[in-house]
Amino acid sequence: MELVLDSEQRQLREAVRELLADHCPPARVREIMGGDEGWDRALWSRLAGLGVAGLVIPEEHGGSGAGHVERCVVLEELGRALAPVPFLASAVLAVDTVLALGDAELSAELLPQLATGELVAAVAVAGDEGTWGSAAHSIAVTRRNGVFALDGHASFVVSGDAAHLVLVYAGTPDGPGWFVVSGEAAGLRTTRLRTLDPTRALARLDFAGTPARAVAAADPAAVLEAVRDRAAFALAAEQLGGLDHVLETTVDYAKVRVQFGRPIGSYQAVKHACADLYSTAEQARSVVRHAAWTADHDPGALPVAAALAQVVLGPGYFDSAAAGVQLHGGVGYTWEHDAHLYYKRAKTSELLLGAPEEQRARLADRLAL
Repeated sequence: MELVLDSEQRQLREAVRELLADHCPPARVREIMGGDEGWDRALWSRLAGLGVAGLVIPEEHGGSGAGHVERCVVLEELGRALAPVPFLASAVLAVDTVLALGDAELSAELLPQLATGELVAAVAVAGDEGTWGSAAHSIAVTRRNGVFALDGHASFVVSGDAAHLVLVYAGTPDGPGWFVVSGEAAGLRTTRLRTLDPTRALARLDFAGTPARAVAAADPAAVLEAVRDRAAFALAAEQLGGLDHVLETTVDYAKVRVQFGRPIGSYQAVKHACADLYSTAEQARSVVRHAAWTADHDPGALPVAAALAQVVLGPGYFDSAAAGVQLHGGVGYTWEHDAHLYYKRAKTSELLLGAPEEQRARLADRLAL
Protein backbone atom coordinates (compact mmCIF):
# COMPACT_ATOMS: atom_id res chain seq x y z
CA MET A 1 0.00 0.00 0.00
CA GLU A 2 1.43 3.39 -1.06
CA LEU A 3 0.30 6.28 1.14
CA VAL A 4 2.68 8.86 -0.36
CA LEU A 5 1.32 11.00 -3.19
CA ASP A 6 2.88 10.41 -6.60
CA SER A 7 4.06 13.22 -8.89
CA GLU A 8 0.72 13.63 -10.70
CA GLN A 9 -1.19 13.75 -7.44
CA ARG A 10 1.22 16.36 -6.09
CA GLN A 11 0.76 18.42 -9.27
CA LEU A 12 -3.01 18.23 -8.79
CA ARG A 13 -2.62 19.42 -5.21
CA GLU A 14 -0.45 22.35 -6.23
CA ALA A 15 -2.80 23.37 -9.05
CA VAL A 16 -5.81 23.43 -6.71
CA ARG A 17 -3.84 25.15 -3.94
CA GLU A 18 -2.63 27.84 -6.31
CA LEU A 19 -6.11 28.46 -7.68
CA LEU A 20 -7.55 28.76 -4.17
CA ALA A 21 -4.74 31.09 -3.08
CA ASP A 22 -5.55 33.39 -5.99
CA HIS A 23 -9.35 33.24 -5.90
CA CYS A 24 -10.33 32.13 -2.38
CA PRO A 25 -8.40 34.20 0.17
CA PRO A 26 -9.92 34.57 3.66
CA ALA A 27 -11.45 37.92 2.71
CA ARG A 28 -13.35 36.26 -0.15
CA VAL A 29 -14.63 33.51 2.16
CA ARG A 30 -15.97 36.17 4.51
CA GLU A 31 -17.56 38.04 1.62
CA ILE A 32 -19.42 34.89 0.54
CA MET A 33 -20.43 34.22 4.16
CA GLY A 34 -22.17 37.56 4.29
CA GLY A 35 -23.85 37.18 0.90
CA ASP A 36 -27.26 35.85 -0.06
CA GLU A 37 -26.17 32.76 -2.01
CA GLY A 38 -23.69 31.22 0.40
CA TRP A 39 -21.43 29.83 -2.33
CA ASP A 40 -18.98 31.17 -4.89
CA ARG A 41 -20.18 30.52 -8.45
CA ALA A 42 -17.04 31.94 -10.05
CA LEU A 43 -14.74 29.79 -7.92
CA TRP A 44 -16.83 26.71 -8.67
CA SER A 45 -16.49 27.38 -12.41
CA ARG A 46 -12.73 27.74 -12.09
CA LEU A 47 -12.42 24.52 -10.13
CA ALA A 48 -14.64 22.69 -12.59
CA GLY A 49 -12.36 23.98 -15.33
CA LEU A 50 -9.55 21.95 -13.74
CA GLY A 51 -11.70 18.83 -14.10
CA VAL A 52 -11.92 18.15 -10.37
CA ALA A 53 -15.70 17.71 -10.30
CA GLY A 54 -15.43 14.55 -12.39
CA LEU A 55 -12.37 12.88 -10.90
CA VAL A 56 -14.07 9.59 -9.95
CA ILE A 57 -16.57 9.64 -12.83
CA PRO A 58 -15.71 7.07 -15.54
CA GLU A 59 -14.31 8.40 -18.78
CA GLU A 60 -17.29 7.10 -20.77
CA HIS A 61 -19.44 9.55 -18.81
CA GLY A 62 -17.17 12.55 -19.27
CA GLY A 63 -15.04 12.16 -16.16
CA SER A 64 -11.33 11.60 -15.82
CA GLY A 65 -11.63 8.08 -14.41
CA ALA A 66 -9.16 8.86 -11.64
CA GLY A 67 -9.46 7.51 -8.12
CA HIS A 68 -10.61 8.43 -4.66
CA VAL A 69 -7.07 9.36 -3.65
CA GLU A 70 -7.12 12.16 -6.23
CA ARG A 71 -10.51 13.37 -5.07
CA CYS A 72 -9.29 13.41 -1.48
CA VAL A 73 -6.31 15.51 -2.54
CA VAL A 74 -8.76 18.13 -3.81
CA LEU A 75 -10.92 17.87 -0.68
CA GLU A 76 -7.88 18.48 1.54
CA GLU A 77 -7.17 21.75 -0.27
CA LEU A 78 -10.81 22.83 -0.14
CA GLY A 79 -10.88 22.15 3.59
CA ARG A 80 -7.64 24.05 4.09
CA ALA A 81 -9.16 27.13 2.42
CA LEU A 82 -12.76 26.67 3.71
CA ALA A 83 -13.71 27.07 0.06
CA PRO A 84 -17.43 27.95 -0.25
CA VAL A 85 -18.25 25.65 -3.16
CA PRO A 86 -20.67 22.68 -3.50
CA PHE A 87 -17.93 20.10 -4.04
CA LEU A 88 -18.90 17.84 -1.14
CA ALA A 89 -22.56 17.92 -2.17
CA SER A 90 -22.22 17.56 -5.92
CA ALA A 91 -18.85 15.95 -6.69
CA VAL A 92 -18.99 13.57 -3.73
CA LEU A 93 -22.48 12.84 -2.40
CA ALA A 94 -24.40 13.20 -5.67
CA VAL A 95 -21.80 11.53 -7.87
CA ASP A 96 -21.37 8.62 -5.47
CA THR A 97 -25.14 8.17 -5.18
CA VAL A 98 -25.59 8.00 -8.94
CA LEU A 99 -22.70 5.54 -9.25
CA ALA A 100 -24.00 3.39 -6.38
CA LEU A 101 -27.51 3.26 -7.84
CA GLY A 102 -26.04 1.73 -10.98
CA ASP A 103 -28.87 2.92 -13.24
CA ALA A 104 -27.41 3.14 -16.74
CA GLU A 105 -29.96 5.68 -17.99
CA LEU A 106 -29.55 7.93 -14.95
CA SER A 107 -25.75 7.73 -15.18
CA ALA A 108 -25.76 8.66 -18.86
CA GLU A 109 -28.06 11.58 -18.13
CA LEU A 110 -26.46 13.08 -15.02
CA LEU A 111 -22.79 12.11 -14.79
CA PRO A 112 -21.56 14.10 -17.83
CA GLN A 113 -23.19 17.25 -16.44
CA LEU A 114 -21.87 16.59 -12.94
CA ALA A 115 -18.38 16.04 -14.37
CA THR A 116 -18.28 19.50 -15.93
CA GLY A 117 -19.79 21.21 -12.90
CA GLU A 118 -22.60 22.53 -15.09
CA LEU A 119 -25.08 20.59 -12.96
CA VAL A 120 -24.96 21.07 -9.20
CA ALA A 121 -26.77 18.31 -7.34
CA ALA A 122 -27.49 17.63 -3.68
CA VAL A 123 -28.53 14.58 -1.70
CA ALA A 124 -31.39 14.71 0.83
CA VAL A 125 -31.19 11.86 3.36
CA ALA A 126 -31.75 13.38 6.83
CA GLY A 127 -34.74 14.64 8.78
CA ASP A 128 -34.79 17.22 11.54
CA GLU A 129 -32.74 15.06 13.93
CA GLY A 130 -29.97 14.90 11.35
CA THR A 131 -29.71 11.10 11.40
CA TRP A 132 -28.43 9.62 8.16
CA GLY A 133 -31.36 7.99 6.35
CA SER A 134 -34.08 9.50 8.54
CA ALA A 135 -35.57 11.35 5.56
CA ALA A 136 -37.27 8.05 4.74
CA HIS A 137 -39.49 8.81 7.76
CA SER A 138 -39.94 12.54 7.16
CA ILE A 139 -40.74 12.31 3.43
CA ALA A 140 -43.64 10.20 2.18
CA VAL A 141 -44.15 9.12 -1.43
CA THR A 142 -47.50 8.70 -3.11
CA ARG A 143 -48.45 7.98 -6.68
CA ARG A 144 -50.97 10.30 -8.26
CA ASN A 145 -52.18 9.83 -11.82
CA GLY A 146 -49.13 7.72 -12.59
CA VAL A 147 -46.72 10.34 -11.20
CA PHE A 148 -44.74 10.00 -7.98
CA ALA A 149 -45.18 12.88 -5.54
CA LEU A 150 -43.24 13.73 -2.37
CA ASP A 151 -44.66 15.25 0.80
CA GLY A 152 -42.63 16.14 3.87
CA HIS A 153 -39.21 17.65 4.40
CA ALA A 154 -35.48 16.99 4.63
CA SER A 155 -33.02 18.95 6.76
CA PHE A 156 -29.29 19.66 6.77
CA VAL A 157 -29.01 19.17 3.01
CA VAL A 158 -25.47 20.16 2.06
CA SER A 159 -25.57 22.91 -0.60
CA GLY A 160 -29.29 22.25 -0.98
CA ASP A 161 -29.97 25.88 -1.89
CA ALA A 162 -27.43 25.70 -4.73
CA ALA A 163 -28.75 22.50 -6.29
CA HIS A 164 -30.30 22.25 -9.72
CA LEU A 165 -31.34 18.70 -8.86
CA VAL A 166 -31.83 16.70 -5.66
CA LEU A 167 -31.48 12.96 -5.06
CA VAL A 168 -33.94 12.15 -2.31
CA TYR A 169 -34.13 9.15 0.02
CA ALA A 170 -37.82 8.88 0.87
CA GLY A 171 -40.32 6.44 2.33
CA THR A 172 -42.81 4.50 0.25
CA PRO A 173 -45.50 1.98 1.31
CA ASP A 174 -43.02 -0.75 0.31
CA GLY A 175 -40.03 0.73 2.13
CA PRO A 176 -37.45 3.41 1.39
CA GLY A 177 -36.49 4.35 -2.14
CA TRP A 178 -34.51 6.85 -4.20
CA PHE A 179 -36.09 9.67 -6.20
CA VAL A 180 -34.85 12.47 -8.44
CA VAL A 181 -36.38 15.93 -8.02
CA SER A 182 -35.69 19.02 -10.09
CA GLY A 183 -34.55 22.04 -8.12
CA GLU A 184 -37.34 24.00 -9.81
CA ALA A 185 -40.08 21.41 -9.30
CA ALA A 186 -43.52 22.56 -8.24
CA GLY A 187 -44.13 22.26 -4.52
CA LEU A 188 -40.44 22.35 -3.57
CA ARG A 189 -39.39 25.10 -1.16
CA THR A 190 -35.74 25.52 -0.21
CA THR A 191 -34.68 27.42 2.91
CA ARG A 192 -31.08 28.06 3.79
CA LEU A 193 -30.49 27.21 7.45
CA ARG A 194 -28.68 29.44 9.88
CA THR A 195 -26.06 27.17 11.42
CA LEU A 196 -22.95 27.40 13.58
CA ASP A 197 -20.68 27.19 10.52
CA PRO A 198 -21.27 30.10 8.13
CA THR A 199 -18.82 28.69 5.56
CA ARG A 200 -20.87 25.59 4.63
CA ALA A 201 -24.39 26.10 3.33
CA LEU A 202 -27.02 23.71 4.69
CA ALA A 203 -30.68 23.82 3.68
CA ARG A 204 -34.11 22.52 4.57
CA LEU A 205 -36.18 21.20 1.68
CA ASP A 206 -39.97 21.15 1.99
CA PHE A 207 -41.98 19.00 -0.42
CA ALA A 208 -45.68 19.52 -1.03
CA GLY A 209 -46.96 17.20 -3.72
CA THR A 210 -43.60 17.64 -5.47
CA PRO A 211 -43.28 15.55 -8.64
CA ALA A 212 -40.38 13.09 -8.59
CA ARG A 213 -38.86 10.37 -10.71
CA ALA A 214 -38.25 6.99 -9.07
CA VAL A 215 -34.87 5.30 -9.51
CA ALA A 216 -34.90 1.52 -9.39
CA ALA A 217 -32.51 0.01 -6.85
CA ALA A 218 -32.35 -3.60 -5.71
CA ASP A 219 -31.49 -2.48 -2.18
CA PRO A 220 -31.99 1.25 -1.55
CA ALA A 221 -30.67 0.96 2.03
CA ALA A 222 -27.45 -0.65 0.78
CA VAL A 223 -26.98 2.28 -1.61
CA LEU A 224 -27.46 4.65 1.32
CA GLU A 225 -24.74 2.89 3.34
CA ALA A 226 -22.34 2.76 0.38
CA VAL A 227 -22.71 6.50 -0.13
CA ARG A 228 -22.22 7.13 3.58
CA ASP A 229 -18.97 5.16 3.58
CA ARG A 230 -17.56 7.21 0.72
CA ALA A 231 -18.80 10.41 2.26
CA ALA A 232 -17.12 9.47 5.55
CA PHE A 233 -13.57 9.43 4.22
CA ALA A 234 -14.23 12.25 1.74
CA LEU A 235 -15.35 14.47 4.61
CA ALA A 236 -12.36 13.23 6.59
CA ALA A 237 -10.07 14.44 3.80
CA GLU A 238 -11.66 17.86 3.96
CA GLN A 239 -11.25 17.83 7.75
CA LEU A 240 -7.59 16.90 7.33
CA GLY A 241 -7.04 19.97 5.16
CA GLY A 242 -8.53 22.19 7.86
CA LEU A 243 -6.46 20.45 10.54
CA ASP A 244 -3.28 21.07 8.52
CA HIS A 245 -4.15 24.76 8.29
CA VAL A 246 -4.69 24.92 12.06
CA LEU A 247 -1.35 23.21 12.67
CA GLU A 248 0.61 25.45 10.32
CA THR A 249 -0.90 28.75 11.43
CA THR A 250 -0.62 27.87 15.11
CA VAL A 251 3.04 26.84 14.90
CA ASP A 252 3.86 29.95 12.85
CA TYR A 253 2.17 32.13 15.45
CA ALA A 254 4.01 30.42 18.31
CA LYS A 255 7.30 31.29 16.62
CA VAL A 256 6.64 35.03 16.37
CA ARG A 257 4.41 35.84 19.36
CA VAL A 258 6.72 37.14 22.10
CA GLN A 259 5.78 37.08 25.78
CA PHE A 260 8.12 37.82 28.69
CA GLY A 261 10.91 38.44 26.19
CA ARG A 262 10.69 35.03 24.47
CA PRO A 263 8.63 33.50 21.64
CA ILE A 264 5.79 31.56 23.24
CA GLY A 265 6.84 28.54 21.20
CA SER A 266 9.93 28.26 23.41
CA TYR A 267 7.81 27.41 26.45
CA GLN A 268 7.47 23.70 27.13
CA ALA A 269 3.68 23.73 27.55
CA VAL A 270 3.25 25.35 24.13
CA LYS A 271 5.77 22.96 22.57
CA HIS A 272 3.79 19.98 23.89
CA ALA A 273 0.52 21.41 22.57
CA CYS A 274 2.00 21.96 19.11
CA ALA A 275 3.48 18.46 19.16
CA ASP A 276 0.00 17.10 19.91
CA LEU A 277 -1.37 18.99 16.91
CA TYR A 278 1.35 17.50 14.70
CA SER A 279 0.83 13.92 15.90
CA THR A 280 -2.95 14.25 15.40
CA ALA A 281 -2.43 15.53 11.85
CA GLU A 282 -0.09 12.67 10.93
CA GLN A 283 -2.42 10.04 12.36
CA ALA A 284 -5.28 11.67 10.46
CA ARG A 285 -3.30 11.71 7.22
CA SER A 286 -2.62 7.99 7.52
CA VAL A 287 -6.26 6.97 8.03
CA VAL A 288 -7.54 9.25 5.24
CA ARG A 289 -5.00 8.01 2.70
CA HIS A 290 -5.64 4.43 3.78
CA ALA A 291 -9.40 4.80 3.32
CA ALA A 292 -8.99 6.42 -0.11
CA TRP A 293 -6.56 3.71 -1.20
CA THR A 294 -8.96 1.05 0.12
CA ALA A 295 -11.85 2.50 -1.90
CA ASP A 296 -9.77 2.19 -5.06
CA HIS A 297 -8.06 -1.16 -4.43
CA ASP A 298 -9.89 -3.14 -1.73
CA PRO A 299 -13.52 -1.97 -1.56
CA GLY A 300 -14.52 -4.93 0.58
CA ALA A 301 -12.50 -3.44 3.44
CA LEU A 302 -13.89 0.07 2.96
CA PRO A 303 -16.65 -0.06 5.62
CA VAL A 304 -14.03 -0.41 8.39
CA ALA A 305 -11.57 2.06 6.84
CA ALA A 306 -14.27 4.69 6.26
CA ALA A 307 -15.65 4.40 9.79
CA LEU A 308 -12.14 4.64 11.22
CA ALA A 309 -11.52 7.84 9.24
CA GLN A 310 -14.47 9.56 10.93
CA VAL A 311 -13.63 8.15 14.37
CA VAL A 312 -10.18 9.76 14.09
CA LEU A 313 -10.94 12.96 12.15
CA GLY A 314 -14.17 14.04 13.83
CA PRO A 315 -12.83 14.67 17.33
CA GLY A 316 -9.27 15.07 16.06
CA TYR A 317 -10.04 18.12 13.94
CA PHE A 318 -12.34 19.65 16.55
CA ASP A 319 -9.88 19.22 19.43
CA SER A 320 -7.09 20.63 17.27
CA ALA A 321 -9.16 23.63 16.19
CA ALA A 322 -10.03 24.33 19.84
CA ALA A 323 -6.35 24.11 20.77
CA GLY A 324 -5.51 26.45 17.89
CA VAL A 325 -7.87 29.08 19.25
CA GLN A 326 -6.37 28.68 22.74
CA LEU A 327 -2.76 28.87 21.55
CA HIS A 328 -3.45 32.06 19.62
CA GLY A 329 -4.40 33.69 22.91
CA GLY A 330 -6.74 36.68 22.92
CA VAL A 331 -6.53 37.28 19.17
CA GLY A 332 -7.76 33.74 18.54
CA TYR A 333 -11.13 34.63 20.08
CA THR A 334 -11.77 37.66 17.88
CA TRP A 335 -14.14 37.78 14.93
CA GLU A 336 -11.40 39.31 12.77
CA HIS A 337 -9.12 36.26 13.13
CA ASP A 338 -9.93 33.12 11.12
CA ALA A 339 -9.38 30.66 13.98
CA HIS A 340 -13.06 30.65 14.94
CA LEU A 341 -14.08 29.75 11.38
CA TYR A 342 -12.03 26.54 11.51
CA TYR A 343 -13.37 25.81 15.00
CA LYS A 344 -16.96 26.12 13.73
CA ARG A 345 -16.28 24.07 10.61
CA ALA A 346 -14.63 21.40 12.75
CA LYS A 347 -17.61 21.15 15.09
CA THR A 348 -20.27 20.96 12.41
CA SER A 349 -18.22 18.49 10.36
CA GLU A 350 -17.87 16.28 13.43
CA LEU A 351 -21.68 15.94 13.48
CA LEU A 352 -22.49 16.02 9.76
CA LEU A 353 -22.53 12.25 9.23
CA GLY A 354 -23.34 11.28 12.80
CA ALA A 355 -22.09 12.18 16.26
CA PRO A 356 -18.73 10.76 17.46
CA GLU A 357 -20.38 8.09 19.61
CA GLU A 358 -22.37 6.92 16.58
CA GLN A 359 -19.20 6.75 14.50
CA ARG A 360 -17.47 4.68 17.18
CA ALA A 361 -20.46 2.33 17.33
CA ARG A 362 -20.38 1.93 13.53
CA LEU A 363 -16.70 1.05 13.66
CA ALA A 364 -17.21 -1.43 16.50
CA ASP A 365 -20.08 -3.12 14.67
CA ARG A 366 -18.02 -3.49 11.52
CA LEU A 367 -14.99 -4.83 13.34
CA ALA A 368 -17.25 -7.44 14.93
CA LEU A 369 -18.45 -8.79 11.58
